[in-house]
Amino acid sequence: MERNLKNVLVISFGFLLLFTAYGGLQSLQSSLNSEEGLGVASLSVLYAALIISSMFLPPILIKKLGCKWTIAGSMCCYIAFSLGNFYASWYTLIPTSVILGLGGAPLWSAKCTYLTIAGNSYAEKAGKIGKDIINQYFGVFFLIFQSSGIWGNLISSLILSQSSNKVEISEEDLACCGAYDCESNTTNTTALAEPSKTLVYTLLGVYTASGVLAVLLIIIFLDQIKSDQAETEKEIQKTPSFWSTFLATFQQLKDKRQCLLIPLTMYSGFEQGFLAGDYTKTYVTCALGIHYVGYVMICFSAVNSLCSLLFGKISQFTGRKFLFALATATNTACIIALLLWKPHSNQLVVFFIFPALWGLSDAIWQTQTNGLYGVLFEKHTEAAFANYRLWESCGFVIAFGYSTTLRVYIKLYILLAVLMLSMVTYGVVEYLEAKRSPGTPAAAEKENKGPHTQETRI
Repeated sequence: MERNLKNVLVISFGFLLLFTAYGGLQSLQSSLNSEEGLGVASLSVLYAALIISSMFLPPILIKKLGCKWTIAGSMCCYIAFSLGNFYASWYTLIPTSVILGLGGAPLWSAKCTYLTIAGNSYAEKAGKIGKDIINQYFGVFFLIFQSSGIWGNLISSLILSQSSNKVEISEEDLACCGAYDCESNTTNTTALAEPSKTLVYTLLGVYTASGVLAVLLIIIFLDQIKSDQAETEKEIQKTPSFWSTFLATFQQLKDKRQCLLIPLTMYSGFEQGFLAGDYTKTYVTCALGIHYVGYVMICFSAVNSLCSLLFGKISQFTGRKFLFALATATNTACIIALLLWKPHSNQLVVFFIFPALWGLSDAIWQTQTNGLYGVLFEKHTEAAFANYRLWESCGFVIAFGYSTTLRVYIKLYILLAVLMLSMVTYGVVEYLEAKRSPGTPAAAEKENKGPHTQETRI
């Protein structure tokens, strides 16, 4: 096997193992650590730490450690979060969330740098175009990585479904599920039906082992490729310093189009935060039990992955406006339905329809918003995508931050309001672009989807 391809596969399977653990844990936080809102608070802190981390840590660590050891070290931050869940409290989970958030940005930056170097290295030897090889490597990476959402959630559901504590949820308890959830913390019988400590520790043990395997895979099998050191130095020299990045990020806001895209970018964080923090807890766990969370999120991940691939292909035929309209209509219908729906355990299929439709919409928000940034800010991509990461992360922080203080129906109204505002401001951006250059192509969307799509998901 060609050496560079072997390294791409090592990184891809390392990320698959790591995010199998993290993805499963993230989906369970609001249900597993629901006391005083600890789980969602930890996710809010985590994304806040990611914002800080992305501003200055990646270039420093990659320069000092190189890509391989930055990846390995950052992966250890994720293992710390898994360990913090063994004894979940404000004194363990919040600090480990900060550690994970700080490790998130260097991990993704080092991965992108490594794949870019590997692609250019092979292209030079084979006499091929560097961009084409890099795109192939990223394609292989995301093909393998995207399945992590399925495996992590499948593991959690298979283990937690072994619980002998399952109880029949009464009609009285079911009345506390959904948009008009009961304000008291004694939500329903799910508190009585919590999985045993043995099962929780088994699950956390599997997740921790998966993270450790990821680190070992990187340390043992990932090459510090010959050109790594020299190329990394070049990449770092091209990378702006913390202050120049910081200033460029906010100078980018002088462009009115960037300001108009802030609501759309933040909405991406809001809608993902609602699904992971609120839908899983007040609809799924409340009415069906915690062991169903994994199955429901598998549905979301599978549809999201397939639609990301599909919409990346068809956007050149439909244009982005049609896809944004489709996502808006789908999300609006889901939000209204969630406001009206009274979840009941005998409506099992409905619990899977919502995440499937949410996955379809999210695929459009991710691929098309990234593509839009690439098209509009072609000459200032670094500053533009720094803004993308900043505002999407802010959306996550706010969504997880108010998760425990507001009732679900209020959060749904906020989500709907932000969505409507996003579409109004996005419409203004399209109007400005049409006035500016009537024939602006959307073809660049696909090219800009690559490494940016997943970064702020940690």
